[in-house]
Amino acid sequence: MERDQLIKRYREGPAVLAAALADLSDAQLDHRPEAGGWSAREVVHHVADSEMTSAIRLRRLLAEEAPLLQGYDEAEFARRLHYRNRQIAPSLDAVRAARETTASILDNISEADWQRAGTHAESGPYSVATWLEIYSSHCHDHAEQIRQAVTDRSPHS
Repeated sequence: MERDQLIKRYREGPAVLAAALADLSDAQLDHRPEAGGWSAREVVHHVADSEMTSAIRLRRLLAEEAPLLQGYDEAEFARRLHYRNRQIAPSLDAVRAARETTASILDNISEADWQRAGTHAESGPYSVATWLEIYSSHCHDHAEQIRQAVTDRSPHS
């Protein structure tokens, strides 16, 4: 996919995520798929934490020389940050804010900035272009995960 298309997809992410959650009941938000995995509520909180982390990663790639980007334990975040019990609205707001502020940076970076890179502690070399390829689909992928979670024998209350 071409860079302009990736940026457009990146901008659309919060709306795609919100659409997957529209009109879901608390029971649907909390339904855990039979095959395992997170409920829709947990997915939303994961996306928010990931988007805030990714926004900082991009800033570090652009502002620092060859930064080392740390990963994090998603399961521990879910457990320790109470993903099962929190309301989703603030996390959706966080996703929107992270995306809007980061998209405004993407609008202003130079061709040389696209080549800037660091190292991800878990996956190795990590450039600005790699970052965009990953995060342009992040909300879309998790919106699909939400749709799957709530259609897997989901209660319709």
